[in-house]
Amino acid sequence: KGTYLRNGPGLWHIEDYNFRHLFDGYATLVKLQFENGRLIAGHRQIESEAYKAARKNKKVCFREFSEVPKYENFMAYVGDIAKLFSGASLTDNANTGVVKLGDGRVVCLTETQKGSLVINPNSLETLGRLEYSDSLGGLIHSAHPIVTDAEFLTLLPDLVNPGYLVVRMEPGTNERKVIGRVNCRNGPAPGWVHSFPVTEHYVVVPEMPLRYCAQNLLRAEPTPLYKFEWCPESKAFLHVMCKASGKIVASVEVPLFVTFHFINAYEEEDEDGRVTAIIADCCEHNADATILDQLRLQNLRSFNGKDDLLPDASRVGRFTIPLDGSPYGKLESALEPDEHGRGMDMCSINPTKLGKKYRYAYACGAQRPCHFPNTLTKLDLVKKKAKNWHEAGAVPSEPFFVARPGATEEDDGVVISLISEKNGNGYALLLDGSTFEEIARAKLPYGLPYGLHGCWVPKE
Repeated sequence: KGTYLRNGPGLWHIEDYNFRHLFDGYATLVKLQFENGRLIAGHRQIESEAYKAARKNKKVCFREFSEVPKYENFMAYVGDIAKLFSGASLTDNANTGVVKLGDGRVVCLTETQKGSLVINPNSLETLGRLEYSDSLGGLIHSAHPIVTDAEFLTLLPDLVNPGYLVVRMEPGTNERKVIGRVNCRNGPAPGWVHSFPVTEHYVVVPEMPLRYCAQNLLRAEPTPLYKFEWCPESKAFLHVMCKASGKIVASVEVPLFVTFHFINAYEEEDEDGRVTAIIADCCEHNADATILDQLRLQNLRSFNGKDDLLPDASRVGRFTIPLDGSPYGKLESALEPDEHGRGMDMCSINPTKLGKKYRYAYACGAQRPCHFPNTLTKLDLVKKKAKNWHEAGAVPSEPFFVARPGATEEDDGVVISLISEKNGNGYALLLDGSTFEEIARAKLPYGLPYGLHGCWVPKE
């Protein structure tokens, strides 16, 4: 009993102008309300200022992921650049994720701080912007904060003095307080931090060689890596910060990596109970940044069903970060990538295992040939095996795990995914979290656009 909410880009055109990239679309919120064995579904556009302005003016009016307004002349472009530094020209199109805060508020998010919009989980009405009451400033933050009933943790990249602020916000407030700061070890700018992991006592801050690029931010037309640049010479690092003190307890160089989504992290202990290392898992693309350009809509819409267009460089990357002062960490595959078709992203776990040693994860994988992840997969990180669900012509979104009330086993629950079909139809799919067999499906009366991330709002 409760409501599953899924957010994601859902409208990729204004009038007859088609957007370039998957991440540009204006946010569409979908809800699946479960009660007494029945399902009530609904959807609604999130009414961001960017979306409303585009509808009113019939053109893009804010800077999206790759889209920028079309300038009438050079002076209009200069004026827009001035607005960029204040954040006024950045989008508030909250099309990435949706979270339930500890105080019950439900917030849709994207990478811009202004794109934090409060919604009504029942009517899906946009209620207004979450106005942060602190003076921390900044234009961007991690699109995936760590949210529990007790706290809200996120990272604020500093583009001027390269580094990251680690901040916490308590339930019932809009004030973020600084836990500590991490200075970048290298590079002209901080690495992209779409997500990050935590353990029970530590925050892991990734410094990826896919770094923010001020020059690309200023361009009127996108580059292949959009607002980022690939800087392998700057190397890659992971920093570990103590949640309680804000002190950095480890900062290690690791092999080059590219990831959008961390899965989970935990503390590894010796036989005396002393923490010796941090283990952090992510959906890692074998240090291949071209995955960003693969997500152009032109690529996603041109699949002929025969050629294998999805890069086969995706795996569960497992970092080992030693806490003994060693300067280097390790990165290896947590299981053989062929187990999930060498496609891996859009992951979830049992939320009771957040920051703790865990066994199971759920994600999207690949059955080839394909141009996009097209399976659901249950990963057993102990046996190093995967169970996969696949149906021809179906493109599943993030498998979201909901634990069964009173469950004692980690995988005792239900996995929810919204399925978009090649023929234009769509349905909600429920899989058993343990057996990974289908429990039920509910056909929707219309097709669904592909979506990104969701959350669970239990019935009160």
